[in-house]
Amino acid sequence: MGNSENNDDIKITPNDNEFENIKLNTWQSIKKFLTELFDIRSESDRDATIEAVKKDISFKGHTAWILIFSIFVASIGLNVSSTAVVIGAMLISPLMGPIVGIGLSVAINDVDTLKRSLINLGVMVFLSVLTAFLYFKLSPLTEETPELIARTYPTILDVLIAIFGGLGLIVAKTKSGTIASVIFGVAIATALMPPLCTVGYGLAIGNASYAGGALYLFSINAVFIALATFIVSKILQFPLVRYANSKRRKRTAQIATVIAIAVMVPSVWLFVKLLDQQVFENKTKEFVKNVINYEGAEVVKFTQDYKTKNIDVYLIGRPVPQNKINDWLTQLEDTENLEGSRLRIYQGADQSGEMAAKLSGEIKAGILEDLYVKNEQIIQDKDEKIRFLENEIALLKIQNVPFKELSEEIKINYESIETFSYSNKITTNFKSIDTLPVINIRWKNNVPSKTRREDLTKIKAWLKFKLKLDTLQVSEYR
Repeated sequence: MGNSENNDDIKITPNDNEFENIKLNTWQSIKKFLTELFDIRSESDRDATIEAVKKDISFKGHTAWILIFSIFVASIGLNVSSTAVVIGAMLISPLMGPIVGIGLSVAINDVDTLKRSLINLGVMVFLSVLTAFLYFKLSPLTEETPELIARTYPTILDVLIAIFGGLGLIVAKTKSGTIASVIFGVAIATALMPPLCTVGYGLAIGNASYAGGALYLFSINAVFIALATFIVSKILQFPLVRYANSKRRKRTAQIATVIAIAVMVPSVWLFVKLLDQQVFENKTKEFVKNVINYEGAEVVKFTQDYKTKNIDVYLIGRPVPQNKINDWLTQLEDTENLEGSRLRIYQGADQSGEMAAKLSGEIKAGILEDLYVKNEQIIQDKDEKIRFLENEIALLKIQNVPFKELSEEIKINYESIETFSYSNKITTNFKSIDTLPVINIRWKNNVPSKTRREDLTKIKAWLKFKLKLDTLQVSEYR
């Protein structure tokens, strides 16, 4: 019995060891796979990347003209609200070079490259804004388009796009054999050029808020692209620039550190601020949608102001009692990220005159526009249903044509007809499909053409009346 137990112990021990070895090998295989999957150091060419970035910083000759032409193309695209044209302009724009150069030069303590990058970026920005300003000043089209308005103020999404776009750009540049498609994609995604065109537009029409907001958006994109370049360069341990003078090297490192901190701290603050604003706006929309509900009343418009924390809701229909509004105010105070906000309800039944005063200008226009769009959609849906039902009715009529009865009557009334045939012709204008009944008549040889024309007109009128059809094609053949 003891020997049996000993034998069992001997068998279990190797199996446990084997299981542990399998687990260890599996974990090592997974670890190796993940390391190879996300490793970017092995294929990074640091020296070639630095050389390529420095080469893209320069701004003269061909690069200057390319920038001017791309600004013109982007301005035209924004002017006519054509996304495709704006994308084309961003593909040929050389704006990215100096921005990446700033991030890299700070990371490797290269003061000369930093100076050159800042100077070239300043010249590029000035030339871009000047070109856009001249275009919009001379252009007869100065209407605000959705493409222009979209570039007048940054959102948290713009910050996120700039961060991840910048990371994608510098990672693509560091790879041996630069991935050009990634660079083009980042140029489109980060959208550096449209904000500068919008700055020129704002200056041309004298709208300082548009120009300031667009310049703010460009600055955010530029800062976060440079910041992403700085971070990746540090992670990949790009070689620092060595100076013969140790004091100069130390001073350069200090300057680079100060610049990095000066860029990072405001960037983080800006990110948090925009994130908070975006959360406030999303929470407001969610609150109005889920909480502001009362039978017989409808929300036609609401606005929110992040700075003042005011939420204005405009209702039409049945008046909402004050106790219900008080419930909404209590729920607002209990809603996360909306604490301290001020909810103001304006109702269509308000006789105090405050409603009339508020429903003026942009608010009134916005409400009317919303109602118009809703009504137009309802009318369009009804028109489509009517057309569908009319087609169905016409189809039923066509399918139930008493052909035998018609042929006997037409033979009695028109002896000169040799054959009488009926068919359905299906036609389309690529928007809708229509079925048209077609009557074909063959006359006897001795029938004069004048008689044929007169009889054909009579037959068509008779058939329309007989079949109760609005559209009918009657033709003759020999």
